[in-house]
Amino acid sequence: MTDDRRILDQGTSPIDASVAKIAEEFRAGFEKVAQIDRPAAALFGSARVDESSKPYADARAAGRLLGEAGWAVVTGGGPGVMEAANRGCKEGGGLSVGFNIVLAHEQHENPYLDIAHEFDHFYARKVCFVRPSEGFVIFPGGFGTLDELYEALTLIQTGKIRHFPVVLFDSEYWTPMVDFIRDELLADGMISPDDIELLRLTDDVEEAVQHVLECYDRRCADNPAARHKADAQ
Repeated sequence: MTDDRRILDQGTSPIDASVAKIAEEFRAGFEKVAQIDRPAAALFGSARVDESSKPYADARAAGRLLGEAGWAVVTGGGPGVMEAANRGCKEGGGLSVGFNIVLAHEQHENPYLDIAHEFDHFYARKVCFVRPSEGFVIFPGGFGTLDELYEALTLIQTGKIRHFPVVLFDSEYWTPMVDFIRDELLADGMISPDDIELLRLTDDVEEAVQHVLECYDRRCADNPAARHKADAQ
């Protein structure tokens, strides 16, 4: 049984030990984040695709372009799209980061990581995805990918984090979801018109990466202290 299941099944009885363990997990995660000495983009997508697939090739190309730009790439550290993005980043000379999760299946660490860390809890892991990131690029994926996407959108929408670009890669895959957001959520007043603008949809790897880089450059132009901090890292 996982730690999360124990906490949920046992109610509040182990609360002191659980809080201490979670606090330690955040501390250790933040120490790893502090090792990222340059701007970073988080790339997400399915663990279930292999090297011959289009999502793998696209994520590898995006990771390589970010690496060539001198950036770090942060992924979940596992196989599939995660491996492809980390692999491309290393090929491009960037800093490759993987924040893995303890699972019963699927989530072995890929061999292309400069900085690696394994989490027990998804919530601590997701905070460490957001903390160093200047943008998200989302490739086709399942529940975990959607979780990471909507977590970021919610944090941006509610002002809990600064606005950064969220790029959906592969229009054929993501258009039905975007249509649902526009035709149902927006039409019914569940979100505002500005919220739909949080997403950028593309099929072009260079466009996806360039959007993230340009948003970062604009933010630093508006806030020179941010550029100074990045250059000092």
